[in-house]
Amino acid sequence: MKLAFAQIDAFADRPFSGNQAAVMPLDAWLDDAVLQAIAEENNLAETAFIVPDASGAADYELRWFTPAVEIALCGHATLASGHYLLSRDTALDRVTFRTRKAGILSVARDGYSYAMALPAYPPAPAEIPGLLDALGVTSGKTLHHPNGYDLTLLDSAEAVLALQPDFRALAALGDTLNIVTAPGTETDVVSRVFAPAAGIDEDPVTGSAHSVLTPYWAARLGRARFTAYQASKRGGHVDCELTGDQAILRGQCVTVIEGIFTL
Repeated sequence: MKLAFAQIDAFADRPFSGNQAAVMPLDAWLDDAVLQAIAEENNLAETAFIVPDASGAADYELRWFTPAVEIALCGHATLASGHYLLSRDTALDRVTFRTRKAGILSVARDGYSYAMALPAYPPAPAEIPGLLDALGVTSGKTLHHPNGYDLTLLDSAEAVLALQPDFRALAALGDTLNIVTAPGTETDVVSRVFAPAAGIDEDPVTGSAHSVLTPYWAARLGRARFTAYQASKRGGHVDCELTGDQAILRGQCVTVIEGIFTL
C-alpha cells in the first residue's frame, strides 16, 4: 500500500521553523493500530490523517496522533492540513474538518497566511499540586481547563525563557498540556508548552495551547486580538483573536517534504 505524505512546518514563514506535522490523506480509515504505528514511524510531534467526510457535516474528517497516543485537539497539524488541501486547489478559500472530540474546525485563506478557527477554552484558577515544583519555579499563578490544559502565569518573558522543567515529574502529574506564559517583549504574549506524558517534552508551536491562551489574554489585555510568540528552539508566531466561543489563530505554513509512505 502506498500513501501520499507531506511534512509541513506550521506557524512558519520559512523552512526549519514553527512546528512540524505530517499530513496523510486517506480514502478510508485504516486500523487504529496502523495509524499509531505510522505516527510512531514519522516521529514528529503530530501526524494528521484526513478522510473525505461522508456525513456531509464537513469537508473532511481529521484525527491526530503523536508518536505515543491519539489526541483530542491539535492546532498546528490542523493548520498544516488546511495548507495541504488549499495549496492543491486554488479555487478553494476554506476547508472544514469534523473531529471526534473538538467539533468542526476550519482553515481559511487570510492574505499570505491562514486563519484557523479552534474552540476557545477559557481556564479557571486552580491549585495544581506539584506543578510549580515540576516546572522548577517557586511562584506562579496556576489555572486549569478540564479538557486537559494547565496554565501557569509567570511575571516575565525572561522567566519563561529560563525554564528547565523536570519532564519526568511533569509526566507524573498526568496527561495534560502544560502551558507557561507571561507578557512578551516583542509580542504581547510569550509562552512555552510541555507535554511529556504524550511523548513530547517541549512542543515547538502549539495551536491548541492558544485555544487556552486566547481567552485568557484577551480578557487580561482588554482586547480581542493580540500577538503571541511560542519561545521554543524552533519558535513560532501566532496572531490570536477571540471571536465568541472561538479562538481564531493566524499563521503561515511551509511544505518541506512530499513523498510516498509505503506499508
